[in-house]
Amino acid sequence: MNPFAEKKSVKAVEDASLALYPGRATALVGESGSGKTTVARMLARIYDPTTGVIRFRGQEVKYKGARVASSLRAYRRHIQMVFQDPFSSLNPVHNVRYHLSRPLRVHGHARSEKEVTEQVLALLRRVSLSPAEQFIEKFPHQLSGGQRQRVAIARALAARPEVVLADEPVSMLDVSIRLDILNLLTRLKDEEQLAFLFITHDIASARYFAEDTLVMYAGQMVEGGPSDDVIQSPRHPYTQLLLSVAPDPDRVQQVINHGNTSVPTRGEIPSLIKPPSGCRFHPRCPHAMPICSQEKPARTEITPGHWTHCFLYDQPGEKPAKQAKIIDAKSVQRAK
Repeated sequence: MNPFAEKKSVKAVEDASLALYPGRATALVGESGSGKTTVARMLARIYDPTTGVIRFRGQEVKYKGARVASSLRAYRRHIQMVFQDPFSSLNPVHNVRYHLSRPLRVHGHARSEKEVTEQVLALLRRVSLSPAEQFIEKFPHQLSGGQRQRVAIARALAARPEVVLADEPVSMLDVSIRLDILNLLTRLKDEEQLAFLFITHDIASARYFAEDTLVMYAGQMVEGGPSDDVIQSPRHPYTQLLLSVAPDPDRVQQVINHGNTSVPTRGEIPSLIKPPSGCRFHPRCPHAMPICSQEKPARTEITPGHWTHCFLYDQPGEKPAKQAKIIDAKSVQRAK
């Protein structure tokens, strides 16, 4: 390592735009390194975007000056994150009571010890950890992986958020536990009208939980729309690749692949230090054309709400979609 070498910036996410709505989940799907977690951490204001805009309830999230800390605390009360690893997201030296009582105190939801205890017990019951009295004094090492993730979800709920950013919340759990956690998140979404950003590499989980799906590749969104449309009729070759290697047994028809019975590919996801020119998937794409390495494909609308960035569909009859507008009503969006 050369400490005197010239510093270079890497665009981990570029030209990304999304909107989240109450009572609705949006899945962000892609391989490791595609930029999914970076998007969530920018929305949580763990990272600051270098360009673009984040809006919450129609207002730009932009904190500067002497009151940055208090302003961020107020914002984070509404935007909470559930992390991928339930082992590292909980402090091993503190018990469940501590983990759940801290956000209650920080955000002013409970004052006295009696109020704290009552609300902590209620939170444990909301995530189906019952009898709650048996879990409140336990430490993380005394819980299973699924129980730890339920505590992490309860900790997010303790702030009384409107938006939950779930970063691969079931990927480190046993297969037998994953469906239970997804059903819990579905219940919370429907009953409490929470807006969810669900980050996953498993496109089958995306369809099970999320109403909408966005597909990311090498820091860019390549396809998006209602989950059933994206999964039943994938248009971008990368989405087709994801589905070919991780089929969903609940699909009612085979992947519509425009006459191809398989999706051959080559290579690996490119480095973002020096990404490919044009379409970033072109070095691996079985349908690549000369223009793919020269220009970035425009956003093309396939059906209402279902769009892709691919030159295969930049033709008459499939019109390029207009630039996405920033949604005002109770939304969170990042747009360039």
